[in-house]
Amino acid sequence: MNALDIAATLVCLAAAFGVLNHFFLRLPSTIGLVVIALASSLALIALDALVPGFGVAEAVRRQFLEIDFSEALLKGMLGFLLFAGALHVDFEALRNQKWTVALMASIGVLISTTIVATGFHFLAGAPFLIALVFGALISPTDPVAVLGLLKDVKVPKSLEAKIAGESLFNDGVAYVVFLIATAIAFRAVGEEPMGLVEAGELFIVEAGGGALLGGLAGWLVFQVMRRIDDYALEVLLTLALVMGSYALATAVHVSGPIAVVVAGLLIGHTGVKFGMSAETHRYVESFWRLIDEILNSVLFLLIGLEILALAFDANHILLGLASIPLVIAARFVAVALPIKAMGFRRSFTPGAIPIMTWGGLRGGISVALVLSLPAGAHKPLLLTVTYVIVIFSIIVQGLTMERVVRRFSPPDSP
Repeated sequence: MNALDIAATLVCLAAAFGVLNHFFLRLPSTIGLVVIALASSLALIALDALVPGFGVAEAVRRQFLEIDFSEALLKGMLGFLLFAGALHVDFEALRNQKWTVALMASIGVLISTTIVATGFHFLAGAPFLIALVFGALISPTDPVAVLGLLKDVKVPKSLEAKIAGESLFNDGVAYVVFLIATAIAFRAVGEEPMGLVEAGELFIVEAGGGALLGGLAGWLVFQVMRRIDDYALEVLLTLALVMGSYALATAVHVSGPIAVVVAGLLIGHTGVKFGMSAETHRYVESFWRLIDEILNSVLFLLIGLEILALAFDANHILLGLASIPLVIAARFVAVALPIKAMGFRRSFTPGAIPIMTWGGLRGGISVALVLSLPAGAHKPLLLTVTYVIVIFSIIVQGLTMERVVRRFSPPDSP
C-alpha cells in the first residue's frame, strides 16, 4: 500500500470503530478505540487458529507491518499532538507548579528508569544495559494518553497542571535518556563507550537546545502574528511553527518534543493574549482541537492493532504482567520523592501522590521507542512486555482513574 492507502485505511477504521464505541461501548473515545481495535485483532488471530489456512490475520499483519509505527509517531504525529496539548494547558496554573513539574519531569524520570531497570534486570534476567533501555522507554507518561484522560476525568486544577505539565515535558527528557541508554547498550563493536560526562553533555544539549529552539521559534512566530489579523494565515503560521521547529530540531540534534511543547506554551499564553484577535483565537483553538482529536483516534487505533505485530510467547506475556507492579511502584517513588521534597515549601492537593501515580498512563511513546530499537535477541521480549504494560495502563488505569480521584481527592479540593 502507498501512503495514501495507509492513511485512508486508518482514518476509515478509526471512524468506523469510533461509531461502534459511540453507540455500543460508550467508553472514553481513546480507550474505546484501543478496546475495539484490540478485540478485532484478537478475533482475527483466533479465527486463524480455529480455521487453519484461512490466513486473514496473516494478510492483515502483512499490511499492518507496512506502517512504520515508530516513524509515524516520533517523526510524524508527535509534534502535532504535543503542540496541541501545550496550546490548551493553563499556563498560569502550570507556572505555579513549575518546580514540582520540573523535578518530576527530570529527576522523577531518572528515578523511575533506575528502579525499573534494576527490577527488570532481576525479574527477566536481562543484561542490565538492556534493562536500562527498557526502564528509559517505559518511564515517561504518555502526554497523548494523559491529556486524553484529563478530558474525561475531572481532577483538581492544581493537580491537572502538574499531571499535564509533567506529561508534556517528561517524554522529551525520557527520549534523551533513552537515546543515551541505547547508545551505550547497542554501541557498535570497537566503538568507544559513552562516558558519564559525554552522556551529561548530550542530555543538556538535547533538552536545553530543544527548549531554546522552541522558545525562539515561538517568539518569532508571535512577533509576526501580532502584526497581522488574518485567521487563515495565522493558523498556517502555527502549523509551520510545529513542522518547522520539529524538523529543525531533528536536523540539529536537539529535542523536537521539548521544542514544540515550549513553542505551544508560548503561543497558547502570550500569543493568545497579545498576538491574536478573538476571531483568530477561535479558529486556532478549533483547528488544533480537531487535529488533536483526529490524530489521537488514529494513534490509539494503531496501539490496538499493534498486537498483530507481536510474536506471541507465553513467557514474555507473563513477564509483562509481572512487570506491571514494578512500573507502578517505580512511578509511585518518582512522584512521591519530588512532592515530598517540595512539601517543605508548599502544601499539595490531598491525594496528589496516589492520583498522579495511577494517572501516569503509558501509551504510544513507549511502543514507538521499543519499535525503534535495532533488531536483536532481546527486542521481542521488550516489545511484548512494553505492549502488555501499555494496554493495561490505557484500559485498566484509564477506566478506573475517575474512581481513584473520587477516593483520594476531597470534593472541594481546589
